[in-house]
Amino acid sequence: MNNKAKFNRYADILRDWSKRINLVAPSTLNDIEVRHFADSAQLADVLPKNVHVVDMGSGAGFPGVVLAILGWRVTCVESIGKKALFLNTVKQELELDNLEIYHGRLEDFIRQMPANSSDFVFTARAFAPLIKILDYTRTKNCRLFLLKGREIESEIDTAKQKYNFKHELIPSKTGDGFIIIIKKDR
Repeated sequence: MNNKAKFNRYADILRDWSKRINLVAPSTLNDIEVRHFADSAQLADVLPKNVHVVDMGSGAGFPGVVLAILGWRVTCVESIGKKALFLNTVKQELELDNLEIYHGRLEDFIRQMPANSSDFVFTARAFAPLIKILDYTRTKNCRLFLLKGREIESEIDTAKQKYNFKHELIPSKTGDGFIIIIKKDR
């Protein structure tokens, strides 16, 4: 199955499952390709190639599943059972051998990570405020590639009251949000 067929099948599975569980806002189901797929795929322009992506709070699989379709090795971390089941269904249906689903809490996944986890990067979309993401990843030297909304400046100001980090903001290609890239040291 080529990538176009995978994205089409992913959209079909998402529409079907969204009738039963809350995966995305119903108003976005008619524009999955831009609203969800293209928005997530813009990370491909800035992510290093040879990294293991950890998608925090994956939900419907954005951006993790999209990045797996595009070739990255990805672990989607999801604590809600129904959403983890959805992600496992997508993995099987799309035959994504480079995608792992971790059903559990993000804190537990991070605690289990190898001590030298420099080949891991963290992503998230519509997951948590920046300060909370920094709290989760505080014990790791890591890079964050986050899809955030137009309120990111306020989130940065709040997070800088507690954490010292350098960041780069890249305007979104699909909306009025941003990609924020953070390289942080413990």
